[in-house]
Amino acid sequence: MPVRSIAAFFLVALVLYGGWKAAPLLIGPTLTLTSPSEGQSFAGGVVLLSGNAHHTEKMTLNGAPLLIDSTGSFSTTLDLPSGGAILSITVTDRFGRNKTVRRSVYVP
Repeated sequence: MPVRSIAAFFLVALVLYGGWKAAPLLIGPTLTLTSPSEGQSFAGGVVLLSGNAHHTEKMTLNGAPLLIDSTGSFSTTLDLPSGGAILSITVTDRFGRNKTVRRSVYVP
């Protein structure tokens, strides 16, 4: 009887470990935008775009490629004309799943 209990324990532990390791594949890409905040105004027209992306193969800003470093961080500076702008950042994982974050900014 103790052999069955030990085998059952290891089987449950193996299934839990497999689920824990597979979770990022099941969840898909993640994207956190730290700058700019929604509706922020930039007097000089220079906008710092930064954040983190994980479990992603490709990242775009309004359709143009955006580079990610090995830790998942990204940062770029944009020079926008006067008026409003909508920044659309999209990440795609290796299975084709997308996540998009949009920010509206204003340059007076």
